[in-house]
Amino acid sequence: MEFNSSSPGTIPVVSTMTNPFDNNSLACVNGQARKPIAFWPGMYHSPVTNALWETRPKTFERLLDPPKDATPQGELLTRTPRQSRTSILYGFSTDYILREQYRDPWNEVRIGKLLEDLDALAGTISVKHCSDDDSTTRLPLLVTASVDKIVLKKPISVNVDLKIVGSAIWVGRSSIEVQLEVIQSTKEGSDTSDSVALTANFIFVARDSKTGKAAPVNRLSPETETEKLLFEEAEARSKLRKRKNVEEKKEIQNGEVNRLEALLAEGRIFCDMPALADRNSILLRDTCLENSLICQPQQRNIHGRIFGGFLMHRAFELAFSTAYVFAGLVPYFLEVDHVDFLRPVDVGDFLRIKSCVLYTEHENSEKPLINIEVVAHVTRPELRSSEVSNTFHFTFTVRPEAKAKNNGFRIRRVVPATEEEACSILERMDADSMQSSKGKKRRYLA
Repeated sequence: MEFNSSSPGTIPVVSTMTNPFDNNSLACVNGQARKPIAFWPGMYHSPVTNALWETRPKTFERLLDPPKDATPQGELLTRTPRQSRTSILYGFSTDYILREQYRDPWNEVRIGKLLEDLDALAGTISVKHCSDDDSTTRLPLLVTASVDKIVLKKPISVNVDLKIVGSAIWVGRSSIEVQLEVIQSTKEGSDTSDSVALTANFIFVARDSKTGKAAPVNRLSPETETEKLLFEEAEARSKLRKRKNVEEKKEIQNGEVNRLEALLAEGRIFCDMPALADRNSILLRDTCLENSLICQPQQRNIHGRIFGGFLMHRAFELAFSTAYVFAGLVPYFLEVDHVDFLRPVDVGDFLRIKSCVLYTEHENSEKPLINIEVVAHVTRPELRSSEVSNTFHFTFTVRPEAKAKNNGFRIRRVVPATEEEACSILERMDADSMQSSKGKKRRYLA
């Protein structure tokens, strides 16, 4: 299926393998001269970030270069989801170079790169919602606070055109929730809901660019029944997030002694009597992988901090590798659970990204699940300190075609060696169980 790139509000994505500055038309938007992309401070460039920068209005220039003595927005406006709705189009069917930039070894779209693009588009949408059309005020800084959930509904081919559509669906006093849909259809005339390949919800918070304190954001007025329902569901999720952390920790501390002891008992056999341990199980610590890197200027966003999409990309690649080594067969990504961005990552920071298989599920023998935890630490050797910046939870299964070639395939159980590991396993299992028991059907943008 080929999408119409001339649709209103749709931004075409082009390959970055050629120099975009050779084309003089890129320096002009709607007849107005624009500063070349190379001069913008956010140097993390990809096909999507380049496309977004070329179409961003003067609002974004004011965000980066506010007038001297600019005051905060005085009066909050009321916006509709339609006003922030933005879509981008990947012309994979006709752009060979773009297709090669996004291709993975299985002829599908690289999920890690797609996570980067989702974060970039969500950021653009949040800025659109917060703009006040007043050139004399200073806009708030908008940072990714968390990712509510990212779910892959079907494989995403790299040979067929792809579209991402998103808008603001809920706002609090200083926070915004943006919902995105990745749409791809291989059949002409197919229903839009059947074409949704991936869904994602990002939450941004607004901060005053001078004081660093929370800044109020424009109100949101949903118009359609679907938009009203999305707003209500997002409101409920916001209230749940505020109270669930304390409740879950108390439950594990007070009522999970028996489950904790059972897990630890199995782990002790591996530690004390390894020759007698169950060969269908493995210690959690034996599934770990780790990457380390120094954060470079080329990875920063417009605020000078490391781009959140870059962090998600690196976390996904490590999680995929961990699942691959653990299963012995090619994994298939299913979803990312709620992610909190606990602290910003700066240029020059020493980042350590650690992963492990937290637990596995075998209820469905045709679709066993591998739950991977990835934790990113900002390490400061001079200060002898290490802080968690992000914790990611990815869920994978095994690609059906790989599993079909190995009739004796079996995924091993993971057991803890320490009480801390056992608590992490139980907390994650309970969180996933809670999500499943709700059985909520998410509704997405039309």
